[in-house]
Amino acid sequence: MTAATFIYALLLYAAAAVLAGGLAHRIYVYARTPAPLKIPTTPAPTTKGGVALRLLREVVLFESLFKSSLWTWACGWLFHAGLALVLVRHLRYFTEPVWGWVAWLQPFGAYAGFAMAAGLAGLGVRRMAVARVRYISTPSDHLMLALLLAIAVSGLAMKYVTHTDVVAVKAFCLGLLYLDWQPLPSGVLLYAHLALVALLMLVFPFSKLLHAPGVFFSPTRNQADDPREARHLSAWAARLEAHE
Repeated sequence: MTAATFIYALLLYAAAAVLAGGLAHRIYVYARTPAPLKIPTTPAPTTKGGVALRLLREVVLFESLFKSSLWTWACGWLFHAGLALVLVRHLRYFTEPVWGWVAWLQPFGAYAGFAMAAGLAGLGVRRMAVARVRYISTPSDHLMLALLLAIAVSGLAMKYVTHTDVVAVKAFCLGLLYLDWQPLPSGVLLYAHLALVALLMLVFPFSKLLHAPGVFFSPTRNQADDPREARHLSAWAARLEAHE
């Protein structure tokens, strides 16, 4: 076993543990945070089914962003759609045999990295070119974009510039899943790509990227506009009322 195999196996295990544990903790905190007021952003649905549909449109189509800024919506949606296809394409490294629907999406995923990089570049330009956005941007905002862009560029470089032994990479990934470590092929780009992915996994639960699960717990999105039909009580208020 090479030193690189040992180091990266431990690094990826640690990153996965931090990601899973951090996300579970944050979601637990979100779920327990009281929402004392009925504050859905209007116009809002008045039924639970309508709320579910609204959340679906928000998650898949970025509806509110589309209404507020077409430039931001275009870049954001391009990045997220590209990222989704890239993640689907990467499932081939963790499944044997490769699932049929994953194999069917492979040709699309091969070019999704370009869409992902283009969307990130557009979001980066926006942060620097739009005065009001530049004013409220923090160093972490720029660093997150740079980290994601570096992951996309290094991944594209391994496919179109310096080819990597994907068969050996798949053996390494499957070995991690089944605790049967296989040699990690050498390559500066591969090492950099995996290190950047591990870094993203480590910082994800503590960054603004938590908007991914957070949108489902936003009172402005997950509440029905029915204050006249049903009295709204947060869980802690309902407990207090029950003891009175």
